[in-house]
Order: sequence, then C-alpha cells, then structure tokens
Amino acid sequence: MLCRIGGSVLAHFDGVDRIRYIAVYASKTSATLKLMAAIHPKRGTTAAARVLRLWFGAGLVLLGAALSVPARAQDSENLHEQVMTIPLWDGAVPAALVATAYKPDGHGPFPLVILSHGSPGSAAERERMGRYRVLSRIREFVRRGFAVIVPMRRGYGDTGGPWAERYGSCDAPDFYGAGLEAAADLMAVIRLARTLAHVNADRIVLVGQSAGGFASIAAASRAPEGVIAVVNLSGGRAGDPRTHPGEPCAPDRMASTIHRFAKTIKVPVLWHYAENDRYFGPAHVRAWFQAFRDADAPGTLVMRPPFGADGHSIFASRSGLPIWTSAVDEFLRSIGMSYSAK
Repeated sequence: MLCRIGGSVLAHFDGVDRIRYIAVYASKTSATLKLMAAIHPKRGTTAAARVLRLWFGAGLVLLGAALSVPARAQDSENLHEQVMTIPLWDGAVPAALVATAYKPDGHGPFPLVILSHGSPGSAAERERMGRYRVLSRIREFVRRGFAVIVPMRRGYGDTGGPWAERYGSCDAPDFYGAGLEAAADLMAVIRLARTLAHVNADRIVLVGQSAGGFASIAAASRAPEGVIAVVNLSGGRAGDPRTHPGEPCAPDRMASTIHRFAKTIKVPVLWHYAENDRYFGPAHVRAWFQAFRDADAPGTLVMRPPFGADGHSIFASRSGLPIWTSAVDEFLRSIGMSYSAK
C-alpha cells in the first residue's frame, strides 16, 4: 500500500519537492507505527513490522521516483486526467484514497474544485463506483478555469476498504460521526492539494452531491485552510426514494447535526435542491437550512421547481447542467470569483 501511496503522489512533485514529500511521509509513518505498537502491543508491533518492511523495501524505488518519475497523465478529452493516491493520516493505521485530478490547459495556478460523490444504497453499488468519472460535470468546472480533484472516500469505488462513514440504523443514525469520517477524507485531499504547483492553495471550493454535499459541509466545519466556499448539491444522508420517498431517516437528527457543524463554518455555502427531490423532501431541506442559519453560518438556499421524475438527479442529468451551473456561477461570482466559461 505504501508503494502505491508514494509512487502516484510523487508524480505531482518535482525535484526537491518530491524529496520533501518522502521525508514527511516517512516521518508520519514512523509516528503512526509507534502509536500502533503502543495501543496494541502485540497486534500493533506485528502490523508495524509488516508496514516497515513495505516502507524500507520501497525506499530506494521512491527516492528514484522523486528524482526521475514523470507524471503519468492520461488525457481524457483535453481534461488532463491523472489518477493519484492520497495518504490519509487521521486514523491510527495509515490508509490511502484513490482520486482523479483534472485541469485546464497551462500551468496555473488554478482555483480548485474538490468534487465529492454521493453514496449508493448497497455495498455492491459502492464498489462499482470506480473513480466517479462524471466527465460532463467535471468539464463544466475545467472550462471555467478550475482544476478538479475527485476523491473516492473510504469504502467507495477504487479506494475500497471498510465503509468509514456508515451512520448506523434508520431509527438512531449517527450522522455526526459519519460526517466526521467523511470530513477526515476531504481534509486529507485538501492538505495534499495545497502542495500542488498547479493549484492556487487559497482558492479551493468544496462541491458535493447528495452524501458528498453533506461531507463537504462537515469538512468545512473543520475550517480547512484555503477553502473559500462550499457548494452543496442536494446534500443529505439516509434518503431512499424506493422505500420512503422524500422522507429521509431521522430528519430532526440531521437538523441538529447540521446545526452542530454549522457553528464552526465561516465560509459561504450554496444549498441547491429541487422541490421534487425524492431523497430529501423540500420541507426537510428548509428545516436543515434553517438549522444551518440559526448557527450563524453564511449560506444561500436555492430551491428549484420540480425537475424530471426526481429532482435529486439535477446534477447527474445532462439536462440539469444549465440549471445547477447557473446557480454555481451566480454564487461564486457573488463571493468575488471572476471567470468566464470557454
């Protein structure tokens, strides 16, 4: 795993920056392994030894990569697509997220969108998400001059592993705990992104659809450096249009969770929904937004008229592109971001 973390991330660094990344990576790995051994003397020491074998076995390869490995970019319709692996250090055991990076032509630095996916209902569907290559939507940001990173959070698609942001039962969901886990993944992406030469480290926008919108709000509550705005597209958790359309699990508990997160959110948040969202009905959305505003968090709610058979699909549908992009353009320009679509 450590070879995967080092090799693909190093492709984004040049010369001395690559060597610095290796040094930081090795330092964090050492600290993490000491913690593992301290907490679980028997299991932790065994795991630590296994990880150290991987690390030292890969050391010379990584140093060579730091000096000579080129970026493994594979363009997809002029989006400069590149797969990367992002280390995650919030837990006791090191993990890694698979992400895909896109950017406009040129060297930048570009403002950055971190685009967060939703959460399918079953483990099989989560596994099939791959890298969430929603190119028509990604292109809308790239043509506006944004670089884009699309991470797969723990338990989804190519990242795989245990589903970190499970919330428990419908009767007593732990939305706050699930949000913190999702936020940890996005914080790792933000930290890595701010080191990339083609990214403007002080102009990062978190954009998320459905569970990704909720994850973006949770991440914003941690006041990440460089993040200037959030776009929440039909965000929430625990909706099911098949069994309880428009009536998500424990909506009052979601409202209290949003209020709790909102207390530490200082950047503006766009809330974008449709009246006929079959995951999160409009009455619940308005209550959640009110809880957000009651915490003195800055935000704007845009509630669209009914869209198709299910307003939750605005972001996923090609016919929804002009609807959500117009709202995003107006919102971002209102906070001083100036750009024109190419």
